[in-house]
Amino acid sequence: MKPQSPVFEAINLLGLIHEKTESAEEKELLLTAADALDFIITTGQRYEFDDYRQELRTEGPEMVIASFATREEAEAWLKNQPRPPYMALVLIADQYHVVRYDRDSNFRKLSSTHSIEYHFEEMMKDCRPPQAVASFDTREQARAWFYSLPERPSQAVIQLGGEPYLAAYHRNIDHLAFHPFSLFERFEQWRKTLDEKQEPEDPESQS
Repeated sequence: MKPQSPVFEAINLLGLIHEKTESAEEKELLLTAADALDFIITTGQRYEFDDYRQELRTEGPEMVIASFATREEAEAWLKNQPRPPYMALVLIADQYHVVRYDRDSNFRKLSSTHSIEYHFEEMMKDCRPPQAVASFDTREQARAWFYSLPERPSQAVIQLGGEPYLAAYHRNIDHLAFHPFSLFERFEQWRKTLDEKQEPEDPESQS
């Protein structure tokens, strides 16, 4: 019996669109999309894909595949990967990093990324963090509170040591990360500095 899944329905829909499409370039793009979905099924990742789609519907930040306490742990993990997960996101001390990998040269690297800062930007429409739902002195207290909740949300704004933090729960690896909203302030300053460097110099200032 053929298992029912939106993935199969999506493949069938792509096939119908492919039949009605005249552009060779668009046909190739549709085949690529169908192949990607078929790859998920044939490699046994259907349930992981379902979980991923469910996570996309939450308010939390981007999904990560692993979390490490130190850079050394992360580098050791990356070194031992037969095939590093290219462009996957990981956390190092709760800071977002992306996996860089080139198969031909075997180049591999973990680069920091501003994923959480862009997530903060979406949350801070009025340039202020949302209202905190709870306040704690330590991370241990916050973690105990979060794991005691009947249903763990994908994220919660809390006060930690008097500062606003985002507690983000990564369900796929059962990890609770703590991200200070002060990261966004530093990010804004960094972005402002870049913008100023790209602006042409005032001709009058050279006279």
